[in-house]
Amino acid sequence: MSEPARVIRGRLLIFDDEPRLAGAKAMRLVEDGAVLVDNGLIAALGQVSDVLTKAPAGVVIDDHSGKLILPGLIDTHIHYPQTRVIASYGAQLLEWLQKYTFVEEQKLRDPRHADLVARFFFDELFRQGTTTAMIYCTVHPESVDACFAEGERRGARIIAGKVMMDRNAPEGLRDTPQRGYDETKALIQRWRGKGRLDYAISPRFAPTSSDAQLEAAGALAREHPEAYVQTHLSENLAEIAFVKELFPWTKTYTQVYDRFGLLGPRTVLGHCIHLEESEVDLLAGSGSIAAFCPTSNLFLGSGLFDMRRLHTHAPPVRVSLATDVGGGTSYSMLETANEAYKVLQMNGQSWPAAQAFYQMTLGNARALGLDDRIGSLREGLEADLIVLDSRATPAMGHRMAAVEGDLAEELFILMMLGDDRAVSQTYVAGRPVKSAAA
Repeated sequence: MSEPARVIRGRLLIFDDEPRLAGAKAMRLVEDGAVLVDNGLIAALGQVSDVLTKAPAGVVIDDHSGKLILPGLIDTHIHYPQTRVIASYGAQLLEWLQKYTFVEEQKLRDPRHADLVARFFFDELFRQGTTTAMIYCTVHPESVDACFAEGERRGARIIAGKVMMDRNAPEGLRDTPQRGYDETKALIQRWRGKGRLDYAISPRFAPTSSDAQLEAAGALAREHPEAYVQTHLSENLAEIAFVKELFPWTKTYTQVYDRFGLLGPRTVLGHCIHLEESEVDLLAGSGSIAAFCPTSNLFLGSGLFDMRRLHTHAPPVRVSLATDVGGGTSYSMLETANEAYKVLQMNGQSWPAAQAFYQMTLGNARALGLDDRIGSLREGLEADLIVLDSRATPAMGHRMAAVEGDLAEELFILMMLGDDRAVSQTYVAGRPVKSAAA
């Protein structure tokens, strides 16, 4: 049964461009606005009086007057098998993987457990206002099937993939170059393009893949140029040293991925903290995306992301923002932006709230090449929306009383004090989903 047409009323925050580059022209606010959604798409938007004249008889009206309506938030790097790893004490990256992550990920070979985790994962994303995510599964095809099946059932736009790992991991998490290739190819054929689903070829990171497996991943990327590639890069200094031991022919970590054809405009590389200049050149020249994962980088003591360096490189390196749960410590993109602001402050860089909200919506959509479908309030785009309440907590309401009418301050309050409580409702393809998730 199809969802009825719906009018969602509130204050529309519309990004047309990047504030860092376009200034005040980058965004617009419609104070008493509305969005008409029909058949999962934005059918009309603007002043509420104008939108109501276009709505069919008997339309459902959700009145969020006074609250902000934005596109759904987009997370470009997250591990759904790590929902029971988040907040695991006291280790840096390589030890944390062995002690916690690899232990938990082995459990997802059981389809029933994978289903349970997938249900929780999507509930939590929607509760936090995240409507699109780029997701790592485990090495087990069962974990991928569970993730995609749950995403399809909920009508979500997701990108996901089976992790490929053939060394430096427990036996229960290893495949082989051939099996990794065969299983990935079968999963692409089974899931990619079904509903709103897309696939990411996912060698976990260079330390857990041999030359032969990275070669197989590169072959998959050539055979399926429409698919994405996701992996990790230059997160931790010990990791980088380990890569140079494992691949003695390379001068840099990034060169490993370049050699096997894994860089490109559909490649998202988590972290990208400790980059040599030649590596920045490779990322910029290939159009690859650096995923900034601030809560994870702080929690695991990995380092501070240098956004200015990537933005000012000629040409610039494309950047996205991500939670990286479970190394990351929050599913909330609002809390992630909060920590990103602090990381950049430590690096002597400013990050206005308008730029942060652009990044979480249209910016991340552009990074993923999905801005023709999601990431903005525009007629014809998919109706993934969120409603944000700037007075959701007593502290936020108290602070807002001092900045009435100042949108920049309001966005900064949402970014620094907001969490799931500030998300009044989440709409996925026009359907309200937060109440069900809660």
